[in-house]
Amino acid sequence: VRTTVCRFFHEVSGEEFYETSPYEPIHFSEEFRHASIISGNAVSPCSEAGKPCNPCLDAAKACNLNETCKRLRSAYNSICSKAVPPQSSLANQEPCSRKRCQKALRQFFERVSWELSYPLLFCFCPDQACAERRRRTIVPSCSHQERHKPSCLELRHTCRSDALCRSRLADFHMNCQMTPHTVTSCPHDNYHGCLMSYVGLIGSDVTPNYSDSNPSNITISLWCSCRGTGSQEPECEAFHRDFTHNTCLKNAIQSFGYGSEGGTLLATEAPSTILPPAQPPVIS
Repeated sequence: VRTTVCRFFHEVSGEEFYETSPYEPIHFSEEFRHASIISGNAVSPCSEAGKPCNPCLDAAKACNLNETCKRLRSAYNSICSKAVPPQSSLANQEPCSRKRCQKALRQFFERVSWELSYPLLFCFCPDQACAERRRRTIVPSCSHQERHKPSCLELRHTCRSDALCRSRLADFHMNCQMTPHTVTSCPHDNYHGCLMSYVGLIGSDVTPNYSDSNPSNITISLWCSCRGTGSQEPECEAFHRDFTHNTCLKNAIQSFGYGSEGGTLLATEAPSTILPPAQPPVIS
């Protein structure tokens, strides 16, 4: 049983606060920690002229060759794509069973190894069609979007009212917080820690996703807005920018697709430990 840490810390600027992650940090090999697409030395997986290239399609094929990955991926796609019969008494009824969809997504990322699940989310895309396939990986019409777009502060409050979502959000801020004086903008140049924390949010009230199908300029966002937040608008915008303008997160995703071809990230801790799970363990 792991307990949630209820301490708080402030950014250097003092403009906003985040809760401390209750999860123990994961330490990775020097080779991975210092890998950086910023150096310009990364080679695109689609660099061979004349050869068909769709890493996202390749990732789907690899998943289908694994029984667990195929079964759980089919399960969440079926649940998230199933329309809910309309009820006249519910004016703002969602078009699908969002909670069931999000639960199925959590089960997929908890039970499928990251070697198979991460390439589905973070594959390199050479064109818009590929990028759209990547954007639809989590069936965002059900898991990410809602009929009503809440304020980002309302979304954060909803998340923090749930113990699991609250801990996952704190973990994301801890591992993906943009950090000065690092090559990658990530804390300790730890790309994989940021990606793990990002995946941990999928299936929660603050499920993030690609905001569009632009293959060359990745933008991640939440389904929320800061309109009408009045005097709290600066705080709201700052929270949303943790996703939309997060250099650490963007570099981590691009590094996975470009620099490692989606499958060679290795974690190194004490010799007795094993590869970390796809997302932090559930707190009970």
